[in-house]
Amino acid sequence: MSEAIIIEGIRFQARCGVTPDERQCPQPLLADLELTCSVEDAIHSDSLAKTVDYAHVVQRVIDVGTANANALIERLTDRIAQTLLLEFPIQRLTIWLRKAAPPLPDVSGSVGVRLTYPRTHAVNSASPFQPSPFLHATAHMIPKGKVLDVAAGEGRHALYLAAQGYEVIGLDRNEQALATLTRKAGEHHLPNLSTWNTDLEQDPEAPPSLGNQEYDGILVFFYLFRPLFPSLLQALKPGGVLIYETFLIDNHVRHRHPRRKEFCLEHNELLRLTHPLRVLHYEEGPQPASSHQQGPAITARLVAQKSCPEPVLSNAKDLRRKPVERA
Repeated sequence: MSEAIIIEGIRFQARCGVTPDERQCPQPLLADLELTCSVEDAIHSDSLAKTVDYAHVVQRVIDVGTANANALIERLTDRIAQTLLLEFPIQRLTIWLRKAAPPLPDVSGSVGVRLTYPRTHAVNSASPFQPSPFLHATAHMIPKGKVLDVAAGEGRHALYLAAQGYEVIGLDRNEQALATLTRKAGEHHLPNLSTWNTDLEQDPEAPPSLGNQEYDGILVFFYLFRPLFPSLLQALKPGGVLIYETFLIDNHVRHRHPRRKEFCLEHNELLRLTHPLRVLHYEEGPQPASSHQQGPAITARLVAQKSCPEPVLSNAKDLRRKPVERA
């Protein structure tokens, strides 16, 4: 069984147009979506987790729509569609994206495009905007703001988040990889992406500071240096989110990769290393092969959030208990 979920009139301000003026000044855009997806599990369970979350879809449309300027509305429509197809269990997507107030004196209504995508149209080829499926599914949990991508390499994750409007710093010790990342950021007009060249393992006894409550989000993918965890936790802002995925010890045992088992996490070790962060999602187990991974991998995956401080009562008397009167 399948159904069409209809979402009409998603409104946001975007910089889209052939002329420099249109790309400089945001204008109102409207999006209508028709999402074909399976609903049998949702019917039986009555659980939001078993269907597509409308609010999440709307937020992702706005995130992508407001991230960057585009010359053509066709290009922006495709960016939104590709994101939705990759992040949600949608079998077929129709999107109608239009300018609500086009700069055309002879048009009283809207102008735009209506495109239909089967799921097979989702981008499969490797590209700088194809991050880990785990990041695709969880990036929306990072508060908008500043993000640090640790061991970024050539930056497929950094580029993806920069394209979503985050201020991103790609950190790596490989100067050549960071030079490639800088070049790609320039090619894709992402001035909100910068790099940081440093060797995190130069002194295992004293890892470098990553800052004090600097970042709304920190990413670590397929990199493990245990002494760094206190710095990672210290660098998160209250309410900030850590997204982490790397190999589990089972991957070394079964596939002999990585060759050194100390580069793999023990069972539940990631939970211990990131205590006292609040766990939003955690899983251990095999993951399917991807364009960036040779064959399936057995990993630990974590999304965790730094707690916000408790509010301080303005009147100290509120903390006192009244004495009990005795007869």
